[in-house]
Amino acid sequence: MDRLQSMRVFSKVVEQGSFARAAQALDMSNAVVTRLVADLEDHLGTRLLNRTTRKLSLTETGHAYLERVLQILQEIEDAEAIASSQAKKPAGILRIYSHLGFGQQQLAHVLPVYASLYPDVTLDVTLSDRTVDLVEDRFDVGIFIDFQKFDAGMIARQLAVSEALLCASPEYVKRHGAPEDLEDITHHSCLNFSYEQLRHHWPVKGPDGGTVNIPVSGKVVSNNGDLLRHCAIAGMGITIRPSFALGDDLAAGRLVRLLPGHELGRLPVMLVYPSRRLLSAKVRTFVDFMAKQFPRPEADPWQAA
Repeated sequence: MDRLQSMRVFSKVVEQGSFARAAQALDMSNAVVTRLVADLEDHLGTRLLNRTTRKLSLTETGHAYLERVLQILQEIEDAEAIASSQAKKPAGILRIYSHLGFGQQQLAHVLPVYASLYPDVTLDVTLSDRTVDLVEDRFDVGIFIDFQKFDAGMIARQLAVSEALLCASPEYVKRHGAPEDLEDITHHSCLNFSYEQLRHHWPVKGPDGGTVNIPVSGKVVSNNGDLLRHCAIAGMGITIRPSFALGDDLAAGRLVRLLPGHELGRLPVMLVYPSRRLLSAKVRTFVDFMAKQFPRPEADPWQAA
């Protein structure tokens, strides 16, 4: 039995959701695809797929086996790429995950530069605040903010540090005044995240360095930081956002910083990728490119702007 071929066929059957579609995608007969998967199960001594007349589903063992098979196939693909022109010249699809706010406010500015440098690379970019597994979700590289969790086994490189800023529009400050201290925030209309841990209070650092939970309330709650930013610009209240999401608005005067003497938190911005081994040219060039865009990883470049 060609075990590697059987692994490829098995992963394709799972991807396509049927033996027939996998056979068509692989340009094989349905009988050959069925036999290769059956031979693989016989070799392993366990069932990988549950088969019914209507659908296929992975067994518990099949789930665990598929995860390893995908890693093996990816490593083989990377190894073959090293001996090919693709290893020397970045090409193909680069799958990037990014924290939503950072992607909207910062990544969108630098990707056109990378694309112009490496025209044979196609950028497939996903922006989200949800938790992702780079390997399971098949991303080549990810950009995470401090509070987002990622696998400790990943390679992580800090790009920058973003300070949390308290801001409002000049019109709001003119109408309602600016808070004079942290406790004064309670008396203002706050534009708040709908996440449970932030919905009713903002954890900020007090003058003694300890964390102070400031009760907040307002008429707008959302799970989207960019919407809250626009509401702040429109004069609807006070928002707390990372500097990377507000730097342009502060420079243009659309927002003003409140309580600048208080540190509200510092958020590392991390570039994460699964492994240094067999790093493809497209990933290697992107990692190096992002490092050049942010040459001072311990600094907040959006405050200096």
